[in-house]
Amino acid sequence: MSYIHFDKTQLINLNYSLEKEIIRSNRSGCYTSTTIIGCNTRKYHGLLVAPQPQIDTQLHVLLSNVHETVVQKGSSFNLGINKYPGNYSPRGHKYLEDYDSEPNPKLTYRVGGVVLEKEIILDTHADRVMIKYTLVSAQAPVTLRLSPFLAFRAYHGLSKANTFVNKNYLRADGGIKVKPYEAYSELSMQLSKPNEFIAAPDWYYNIEYIREIERGYDYQEDLYVPGYFEFDIETGESVVFSAGLEEANPHSLLDAFAEEVSRRIPRDNFENCLKNSATQFISRRGGETRVIAGYPWFGWWGRDTFIAVPGLTLTIGDQETYLEVMDTMSKDLVGALFPNVGSGVMTNMNSIDAPLWYFWALQQYVIFTGDEQTIKDRYLQKCKGIIDSLLEGTEFNIHTTPDGLLYGGQDGVALTWMDAVTKDGPVTQRAGCPVEINALWYNALCFYHQLSGDEQMAELAEQVKKSFVKSFWNEKKGYLADVVDGEEKDWSIRPNMVFATSLPYTMLTDDQKDRVLEVIKANLFTERGLRTLAPSDSRYQGYYQGNQYERDNAYHQGTVWPWLLGHFAEGYLKLHGKSGKRFIENVVKSFDKVMTQYGIGTVAEIYDGDPPHRPKGSISQAWSVGELLRMQYLINNY
Repeated sequence: MSYIHFDKTQLINLNYSLEKEIIRSNRSGCYTSTTIIGCNTRKYHGLLVAPQPQIDTQLHVLLSNVHETVVQKGSSFNLGINKYPGNYSPRGHKYLEDYDSEPNPKLTYRVGGVVLEKEIILDTHADRVMIKYTLVSAQAPVTLRLSPFLAFRAYHGLSKANTFVNKNYLRADGGIKVKPYEAYSELSMQLSKPNEFIAAPDWYYNIEYIREIERGYDYQEDLYVPGYFEFDIETGESVVFSAGLEEANPHSLLDAFAEEVSRRIPRDNFENCLKNSATQFISRRGGETRVIAGYPWFGWWGRDTFIAVPGLTLTIGDQETYLEVMDTMSKDLVGALFPNVGSGVMTNMNSIDAPLWYFWALQQYVIFTGDEQTIKDRYLQKCKGIIDSLLEGTEFNIHTTPDGLLYGGQDGVALTWMDAVTKDGPVTQRAGCPVEINALWYNALCFYHQLSGDEQMAELAEQVKKSFVKSFWNEKKGYLADVVDGEEKDWSIRPNMVFATSLPYTMLTDDQKDRVLEVIKANLFTERGLRTLAPSDSRYQGYYQGNQYERDNAYHQGTVWPWLLGHFAEGYLKLHGKSGKRFIENVVKSFDKVMTQYGIGTVAEIYDGDPPHRPKGSISQAWSVGELLRMQYLINNY
């Protein structure tokens, strides 16, 4: 039995199996995602979700699903499953015997005397998904029919039946080519074995996505099925179905599938699952290398990239990808700011901390490799430009105060990572001098001095250090204010003060760090991450649920974030040494059980603040995975 495995009793229980999702991506920017039984529960689910740059900067669901029908002795058994109003149909999950994750997702169906295996994999570098069917055993001749369900729409939207869909198709070697709408790329659907395509164009109406119902979004769509492929399959034979944006050679599909399997990091233990997941966030397209912030609905984000990229790359020795990402991101720098949202029409620059995390990410390269010269040669001038621009002042009222602290704030704009905004405005605006921003500011000044020898930066850093302790520290309370704005101080117990204990350059004494960490441990620490607000606070929300307005109001008001554990662990280890190692080891090991929850083999974006800390948000988040890998590295190399 493999590390990740589900048996028949689990698979046929829809309350159980529909909560388990698969997400696999490739380096060209595509992904495939569904539940472990193949029933789509989100509008973001699909077997081929790919960029369509000629249309926009979003991903698009092209091939939503494929339903298989086993025909034997004149009887037909449909292995697919969709959710319709009031029922699931055709309920093919009842034939499932087994789900195995090694070396790639594999479903085993048993229909009478027929045992059929189905494996799914993405081409690493092409916009293509491949599905391999293997007939393990059969007591009589078997015919297999494959019905492709097409969406051809942006992944934030839904498809509706219409009269202008193009029902024509062209023949391709081993299959057909379709282009339902003129703006889209052509989709080639082919098989490795000679087959017959029977044109039977039809719409399937009111397919429902139960996760969208929960999230308060539109949840019904109509999918177009152009017909079905039919072929006989022999016992022991494997046949590959391919759907891609370029025509494939059907005669090489079996070899191509095997080659892709050989490239995969085996998901045979917890650490390998994290490493495998880490590679999923790297996208190379158009000469750029980006980090996707999370699947299935995030694009690339500046802040998330800098926080995640050391753990995703350097911990597994992939310095080349790290430098490619940093080179790509460095080109996006405008003054002191990076684009925060890098996908779609919402691109903006409203992140005060992204440029400061840029310094930290560069520091990590030096820490991991000892190679300071590469950072000097490639990025020193960028660092100088950021500091100069921040000292001069930039948009969103970002500037330094007379005592050297970094200030930011503009009505209606959330500049820190706690950036949820509703119709009422920012939920946690934090205008003024936020604690983590100034911890990062001090660290950036010290690191720049380390690289450049600029004594003016050392003097400014010393000023910031004195001002920080004077402004943020309260000896009686024993922790740091979350935001300082003149004489006003926000004493909410939030995790943002943890960075003053973990960064390479900090301004606190060991006693102050110890007291800060104890406050965090007593009020915010959970086995899934740090809460964003102490439960004793009247604004605390222990569950992340409801429509978007309700969820956004809970996002940073108690919800747990795993990525924060990386800095808690680093601060804790620096302070407690070997005596703290076992505690941090147990924290990391506790994530072993999440590998079979929510996003299979990966780590969610967030968790509920209250027990049992159920996973929420995106099913696979870059900085969750990256920081767990960095924690594991810190433990292994302590």
